[in-house]
Amino acid sequence: MSYPNQKRHGGKPRQDRRRLGVTIRFTNEEGKIDADLFDKTANRVAKIVANKNDRRASQINKSTQLRRFYDELVMWEEKVRQDEKKFDDYLPFIRMLKAKAAYAEGRKLVDGAFVDLIEQAIDFIKSATDLRTAKLFFEAFMGFYKLEKGD
Repeated sequence: MSYPNQKRHGGKPRQDRRRLGVTIRFTNEEGKIDADLFDKTANRVAKIVANKNDRRASQINKSTQLRRFYDELVMWEEKVRQDEKKFDDYLPFIRMLKAKAAYAEGRKLVDGAFVDLIEQAIDFIKSATDLRTAKLFFEAFMGFYKLEKGD
């Protein structure tokens, strides 16, 4: 278990990590997909994660690394689409993406802002429909991210 002030690799406390700094609003008050989710929200989050102004950030959050997380989310969404009754069986493995993101952060392959993105997306998923929405958001994010990052 990780605690806010716990020392991590390199002796840096977790609280020093870069954060996403926004809460992703996946649905509106009526429970429908937020109208800005795949456009303004995905673009804003992509700009934050790309962080062109930070030289250190240019060494991490490579498109290929982020694509691995997207590809896994796509794989789980496809499995659920084939048999929605198995959603509850797959959910623990979908949630494991958060642990994989934390591991990637520990290896300095992604930063805290991307981990925050993964955590918010995975925490949102409570049904097969939510999984599809999260996958589509991630798809939109990846499109904007590629434009921002350019790698």
